[in-house]
Amino acid sequence: MPRRKRNAGSSSDGTEDSDFSTDPEHTDSSESDGTSRRSARVTRSSARLSQSSQDSSPVRNPPSFGTEEPAYSTRRVTRSQQQPTPVTPKKYPLRQTRSSGSETEQVVDFSDRGHLTGKHERHFSISGCPLYHNLSADECKAPTERQLRYKEKVAELRKKRNAGLTKEQKEKYMEHRQTYGNTREPLLENLTSEYDLELFRRAQARASEDLEKLRLQGQITEGSNMIKTIAFGRYELDTWYHSPYPEEYARLGRLYMCEFCLKYMKSQTILRRHMAKCVWKHPPGDEIYRKGSISVFEVDGKKNKIYCQNLCLLAKLFLDHKTLYYDVEPFLFYVMTEADNTGCHLIGYFSKEKNSFLNYNVSCILTMPQYMRQGYGKMLIDFSYLLSKVEEKVGSPERPLSDLGLISYRSYWKEVLLRYLHNFQGKEISIKEISQETAVNPVDIVSTLQALQMLKYWKGKHLVLKRQDLIDEWIAKEAKRSNTNKTMDPSCLKWTPPKGT
Repeated sequence: MPRRKRNAGSSSDGTEDSDFSTDPEHTDSSESDGTSRRSARVTRSSARLSQSSQDSSPVRNPPSFGTEEPAYSTRRVTRSQQQPTPVTPKKYPLRQTRSSGSETEQVVDFSDRGHLTGKHERHFSISGCPLYHNLSADECKAPTERQLRYKEKVAELRKKRNAGLTKEQKEKYMEHRQTYGNTREPLLENLTSEYDLELFRRAQARASEDLEKLRLQGQITEGSNMIKTIAFGRYELDTWYHSPYPEEYARLGRLYMCEFCLKYMKSQTILRRHMAKCVWKHPPGDEIYRKGSISVFEVDGKKNKIYCQNLCLLAKLFLDHKTLYYDVEPFLFYVMTEADNTGCHLIGYFSKEKNSFLNYNVSCILTMPQYMRQGYGKMLIDFSYLLSKVEEKVGSPERPLSDLGLISYRSYWKEVLLRYLHNFQGKEISIKEISQETAVNPVDIVSTLQALQMLKYWKGKHLVLKRQDLIDEWIAKEAKRSNTNKTMDPSCLKWTPPKGT
């Protein structure tokens, strides 16, 4: 009669025996090799059957593992049908990996008597084994005399807690709160038992001591730049400047941020739990541009106030002149992202006023450090001027510009002017015509021409010199950059200028 093969994870007593199957052929090979460790493992039910058959036999012979079939029966026996037998040691396989990469199993013997919780007579997993936790079954089952005495002592101390606060005590607490506000800790006396209050005081002292150790080790710094690093997606970014995060977060020295909703957290564990529940995979608002994996979202500061405030706090870590943090309602935010199979990852953003009397098309602009020097800054600037062209306005960034911002804008204005001069075929050129076609402010055009030494004053007239060497240099750079696809395509923009709000 062929042997029935049990499915993995099923056994006669309802326990998992997937690692305890018997393989006679493997037994033969292991014995012929002469190895000290046997690979064959007998199931718990089979071992008990063999033990009961040996007890009933007048002559006890050691079990033989040869080419013949084992002496025990393959009939399935329930636990109620089994005779009471001595408890056999349970074998738990512990996987180890050798240097060659192959996995081997080291069998460790533990008795299955007792349970770590003390509520059960037996255990069926290594996590519930008392011996594995260096305890005995009796120690887990009943508390020691010392534990009982300590429990009685705590219960006696907690009986001394007052039933409630008197009217005088409430008035005293309210007066203390009105006098000091949040600058001092509230009065804690009579709120709980003296024992619990003492435990709380000890925990406070322990936490302050650990905080001082971290500060001495340099993990927490004092001064203007409290936050040294942030965990943002798969990147760890070093901050450059101070940002006015709440003090309880700033003093940690390290923040953990969700790269989609920009919520900031204190620990990796909180971030991991948040990511398991966060449903955001892209910025809120309307997607107004998409080409390939690059998208731009228009976010209204009035409709998505929390997101825009978190975005401003994040930007302040890398900008020196930024002063806007919480008053985000009068602004629109244009967030550029790069999409993959996990979501839309933040590249950078720029903000602009909904109603700017000076025609500023950018109030604040930022490229995330992990995307710097890759052409994304110029894409953001180009997109801001593309919106100005659709609005039929001439735009300019809000002053003052940061050092990196000035370098980026000067580079962009230079490319715009050289492209215009390269395509210009006439003899007379007008600054106003350049401004109307490129949407760049005339003041910015003149300052860029002066920086390139292309604007001269001769015989009472201003002349624009067409320097062919600069144009040839720009053409060579454009030829190298043509494969990078880091340009904005006006045909991919689906946007109408918002009405005054």
